[in-house]
Amino acid sequence: MMPIRVLIVDDSATARAVLREILESDPTIEVVATASDAYVARDKIVELKPDVVCLDVEMPRMDGITFLKKMMHYMPVPVIMVSSLTQNGAKTTLEALEAGAVDFVPKPHSHIYDGKDEMRDELLAKIKIASKVRVQKRIISTAQQANTTSLAETTNKILAIGASTGGTEALKDVLMGLPRNAPGTIVVQHMPANFTGPFAERLNALCAMEVREARNGDSITPGLVLIAPGDYHMVVRRSGSRYYVEIGSGEKVSGHRPSADVLLNSVAKIAGANAIGVILTGMGGDGARGLLSMRNAGAKTIGQDEASCVVYGMPKVAYELGGVEKQLPLSKIAQGILGSL
Repeated sequence: MMPIRVLIVDDSATARAVLREILESDPTIEVVATASDAYVARDKIVELKPDVVCLDVEMPRMDGITFLKKMMHYMPVPVIMVSSLTQNGAKTTLEALEAGAVDFVPKPHSHIYDGKDEMRDELLAKIKIASKVRVQKRIISTAQQANTTSLAETTNKILAIGASTGGTEALKDVLMGLPRNAPGTIVVQHMPANFTGPFAERLNALCAMEVREARNGDSITPGLVLIAPGDYHMVVRRSGSRYYVEIGSGEKVSGHRPSADVLLNSVAKIAGANAIGVILTGMGGDGARGLLSMRNAGAKTIGQDEASCVVYGMPKVAYELGGVEKQLPLSKIAQGILGSL
């Protein structure tokens, strides 16, 4: 089997060395070159045609986000962004995902040498996933035009969504397809803590529904989307006729915190048939068993189909377990949700 050929683009010589060391520790990956800025990287991409580009966000001469947009227009290549966990870094990385990056890996808070072990497994896994992704020029979907429409009447159902790799754009597409009085929506998207707030703010600016990072005790109400905060689990509770969320720590479940399994299992227990569950693109199996629990409890369940997934992992496991009632392409999931009310 041919190795996965990777180009590392980072203005820091130290970061380039550490990333090379991490990637070359895996015999299935070959670092074909490194580049200190976008102009050098452009020439390397044309010359070497790498399978994956590992791209820094902040660089001299041309920043990573601008270079990414040009790359996705002229010579699309799977890209993994590498970003520091700062507020501005989070917002920029989310913009990169919107522009076509497959995924991101956060740089550690401390010196990159000290944090290389903690980022190693994540970086290697995401490089391997990215190498299998078919990237293409970004096309704005015309299917998401529901922002000025409204449901016939308000519903007290709960919509619960789990997503991972590729999920930031998939969630945007789904939520932009929902009207302003759609069911109260709760979301687990695998992200670090510093990313979920800016992610919610970005979605709030685009969607008809209000979108924000969840706070402990928030009520689940029509027209509101609550994003589980990074590094915290989120579950549903009920007091009388009121549904609300509880935020807490605890061990990782299915390898994640927040975990879609934790959220969806709580929805199955508390809301039963009064809920709709959706699993979107992502690697691994988080959320699959939770979605099955929801279906067994009488909820309607939807899984994203393979053709429209960046990574057909979580939806595949959910489908194979029997948790998916309907498999739909991303462009039809919002319609499928509204048809299940």
